[in-house]
Amino acid sequence: MGDYDEDTAFLGQTGPYFWATFFLLNTIYVSTGFNGLYIVFVGAAPKHHCLVPDVNLTEEWRNAIIPVRIVNGDEVPDQCSRYKLDVVRNLSDEGYAPGRDVNLTSLEQEACLDGWSYSKDIYQSTIVTEWDLVCDNQWKVPFASSTLFVGYLFGSLISGQLSDRFGRKKVVFISLAAQSLSVMLQSFSQSWRMFCIIFMLVGASQISLYISAFVLGTELLSKTMRVLFTTLGAFLFYCIGYMTLPWIAYGIREWRSLLAVLSATSIVYIPLWWFITESPRWLITQGRVEEAEAIVRDAARKNKVQAPCVIFKESEAVPSNKKYTMLDILKSKKIRCITLMCLLLWMAINIGYFGLSLNTSNLSGNPFMNCFLSATTEVPAYVVATWLLGKCPRRALLSTFLVIGGGVLLLIQFIPGTLQYVALTLEMTGKFAFTTAFSTVYIYTAELYPTVLRNVGIGMCSSAARIGSITAPYVIYLGTYNKVLPYIVMGSLTIACSVVNFFLPETLHKDLPETVEQMQECQGLCNGPKKKYMENGSIGNPALQRDTRADVQTLAP
Repeated sequence: MGDYDEDTAFLGQTGPYFWATFFLLNTIYVSTGFNGLYIVFVGAAPKHHCLVPDVNLTEEWRNAIIPVRIVNGDEVPDQCSRYKLDVVRNLSDEGYAPGRDVNLTSLEQEACLDGWSYSKDIYQSTIVTEWDLVCDNQWKVPFASSTLFVGYLFGSLISGQLSDRFGRKKVVFISLAAQSLSVMLQSFSQSWRMFCIIFMLVGASQISLYISAFVLGTELLSKTMRVLFTTLGAFLFYCIGYMTLPWIAYGIREWRSLLAVLSATSIVYIPLWWFITESPRWLITQGRVEEAEAIVRDAARKNKVQAPCVIFKESEAVPSNKKYTMLDILKSKKIRCITLMCLLLWMAINIGYFGLSLNTSNLSGNPFMNCFLSATTEVPAYVVATWLLGKCPRRALLSTFLVIGGGVLLLIQFIPGTLQYVALTLEMTGKFAFTTAFSTVYIYTAELYPTVLRNVGIGMCSSAARIGSITAPYVIYLGTYNKVLPYIVMGSLTIACSVVNFFLPETLHKDLPETVEQMQECQGLCNGPKKKYMENGSIGNPALQRDTRADVQTLAP
């Protein structure tokens, strides 16, 4: 087919049709915002200690049966052990008093044989309280979090193929329905294993929804609207959902009811089926030109412009070029070096971003307010990233925010426990820096790879990002051994990657490489001659840069 943008130029760059499509598609991202991180509340561990059964004990012994340990300078009840019940009961029957007549440190301890008693000050129930995911079973909570990101990995691999075969619109709404159904089924989970299996389905359907909606938006919207959609629109509406989540969780403290409500919210999207159209670009590739023309003519009517008699002119098919694979990346030393550094960057940024997002329930203070603040910091981060990308060198910009994010995390360990608001401020600063780096690395990576390898390269980086997000819950889990350990790991990894980033070539105002040979000319860790490319426009070309942003956002949300 011919040039779609040229054939539909009569529609203009804005208008009622484009604005309606823009907002309707973006509202879908609200659901991904509050369905993506509800594990922060569903998997929260309230204060707990061993359950003391209703046996004949004096009030003194009932209060003393739980050992006390020192945590961050404070005395707290031990969460995983108690003094042997039989021994304590005998001492109580004989009239001995704890502390005065008996040295408690000399008593033998035992595990929580009768279960645990959980505080209900914040949560009425979570998967932790329902299935006793504490002490020896504490590892099951980060594992459950990781299953969501495993679902992301599988969903990102199949969603593109499904939308290419069945259409963008169908996959968007099928994914939306699958997400809602999966969350509803998860609320009926009868075991931790069932919860984890369904959580993978939630992740797969959610990332499929994200990608397919991105594809549909970039293909339906004009070039001008596409820029807004791919740089700010989807991210900001995702943030709206993310900021809404803690308020819903604040009103519903019981995990099954919370998931049921989150699932039910998808009902409001049903009418969108009649207002969002299929992609004319996809219809043309399927030979359904008449349907594509009907959609474009309807768009012209809504934009109040006159459509030509013939919109899409027949033209000879463009011969298919060579298909590149991951093996082509391994053939060149410079491509291997650049790819390896990009993989490390994507993993480190995703570990930091999702690590801080999942850690909000472990911070001092109100977990609902902490989550809201964490989500709120993303809004200015996306705005700042979009503004700076048009002015600043990518390499310096990315390294700067990696250093800020990593440095802040390393500083947190030195903040006294009494200054919890200072620690919270530093953590939110780190979240801002990681979110900005998160946005920057998408564009930067797309500009590094040549056109013939851009999809393959970004696909590999996206897979590395999924591995990073799967790892993030376990990094947070290190906090059960030492509260500052997650910050040291994430901060050190981020600082190291900021140094690695300086070996990558700069792309601002440089011509986009079109072929593998052009990419090999780039400066980086593997030294070589520097050459400016004058083919097919430059990275400073706004139209080309907009297309690049759309491509990378579609491939790696």
